[in-house]
Amino acid sequence: MSNIYESAANTLGLFNSPCLAKVELRVTCKGISDRDALSKPDPCVLIKMKSHGQWLEVDRTEVIRSSISPTFSKVFTVDFYFEEVQRLRYELYDISSNHNGIKEADFLGAMECTLGQIVSQRKLTKPLLKQGSTVSKSFIMVTAEELTGNDDYVELSFSARKLDDKDFFSKSDPFLEIFRMNDDDTLQLVHRTETVMNNLNPVWKTFKTSLNSLCSGDHDRPLKCTVWDWDSNGKHDYIGEYQATFKEMRGAMDGRQVQWECINPKYQIKKKNYKNSGIVILNQCKMHSFLDYIMGGCQIQFTVAIDFTASNGDPHNSCSLHYIHPYQPNEYLKALVAVGEICQDYDSDKMFPAFGFGAQIPPDFKCYCVCVLFWVFPTYVYGCAGIQGVVEAYQTCLPKLQLYGPTNIAPIIQKVASSASQEMHTKEAMQYFILLILTDGVITDMADTREAIVQASHLPMSIIIVGVGSADFSDMQMLDGDDGILRSPKGEPCLRDIVQFVPFRNFKHGSPAELAKTVLAEVPNQVVDYYNNKGIKPKVPSEFESSRTFAP
Repeated sequence: MSNIYESAANTLGLFNSPCLAKVELRVTCKGISDRDALSKPDPCVLIKMKSHGQWLEVDRTEVIRSSISPTFSKVFTVDFYFEEVQRLRYELYDISSNHNGIKEADFLGAMECTLGQIVSQRKLTKPLLKQGSTVSKSFIMVTAEELTGNDDYVELSFSARKLDDKDFFSKSDPFLEIFRMNDDDTLQLVHRTETVMNNLNPVWKTFKTSLNSLCSGDHDRPLKCTVWDWDSNGKHDYIGEYQATFKEMRGAMDGRQVQWECINPKYQIKKKNYKNSGIVILNQCKMHSFLDYIMGGCQIQFTVAIDFTASNGDPHNSCSLHYIHPYQPNEYLKALVAVGEICQDYDSDKMFPAFGFGAQIPPDFKCYCVCVLFWVFPTYVYGCAGIQGVVEAYQTCLPKLQLYGPTNIAPIIQKVASSASQEMHTKEAMQYFILLILTDGVITDMADTREAIVQASHLPMSIIIVGVGSADFSDMQMLDGDDGILRSPKGEPCLRDIVQFVPFRNFKHGSPAELAKTVLAEVPNQVVDYYNNKGIKPKVPSEFESSRTFAP
């Protein structure tokens, strides 16, 4: 049985060489065509990468309201491979203020290039094209910057008080922009906060950025911070500015506030008794990283759940998604090994709970019963020895089952959430739970699943769903939260984005380990986000047992 396990690992190339470098990409547009005479566009840019002839969305920028020349604060981080032609496509959309979905947005144009072109020029400017023709005088500019090892993330929380009032009939609508001063004295936008309406004492949302983006790893590098009063026509009113450094910001790491006077230079010259245009306050500065928690003893508790519904096909038929070939792993095994191989390195006992759902179980079949059509592989009462143990349990169970239905995953999420809930009450960073669900079809208990995910978003838990086979998974994308905040049937929003959904077919012939990289990329930030939100700091190595026994 181990030959299939090894074949799956080799097929996915889990031990392939790493990328040459990581590159941060930033996007600016100029002269966007104004389709509506009464208002300016609300632009958003999608970035796509070409893989085996298909364009796959990687990420998208924020939406900037009423702007024909937007500078987006969103930073795209991509792996750079010198030996590969990495084709990129930037698509510009006008997003209606009533919704942020791309499906109903107006397509304004696109630009295609390679990552090599951007890296070699550092700043690539090209016209936007629509149906092969240039779109008026619209251009898109992409700048590239190599990550130089300063990729620790810092979490910042700003507020202000007594800002100048720039509106006649209401109070100012302030937002804050932070720029990094480059070596050539140019300014690079690092972050733009949201707008707080009608408030001279705004509290902006906490945000996270890499030290590389913020200050290029130089704690003394000057940062220019500007406060604006937002106007719907895009002509924002200047309130004031101040200069800071990350070295100054670090003063907020011990719980103290760091303050700067917001100065309007014109007022400073014209007004005799002018003091300032308000005070900007840094309330907190956190720098805990994923590695801090892992090295502080936090264990990744990995659980897998596999779909055994009839839509997978008869396992004895070579067309079945569950067909066991003597040497070639099926898609379920490939996905399981790709993700599990990585997660098992962060689990000391390497005993993985393994669930199945959607099968009819024979009366003489020994299992740990949770609920109807929901059971655990019988190799262990509750857990398999490593990923190879899960593979062997899967192969043992498969011939004894009758594939049936339905595709209900809410009970599985609730089961793992129950364990995560117990960990939450310890108020320590010791266990974080990852649930991998492998399924071939659209789930049939969507309402219950949405409710279960929303509740799980409060727990130390992440969910990865891999769609196996050729089914239409479009309805599953809503669980991912990329098109907006997922809500329960009652309207309660997710506290955190904890779900990552991908169709396996996008990676079936992809470069080695693409699947694992994609589905696990968000997990480190999800781990840090959870513990930061709870105010739980990572332990230092001396605070937990240094003699813990790790499985080989």
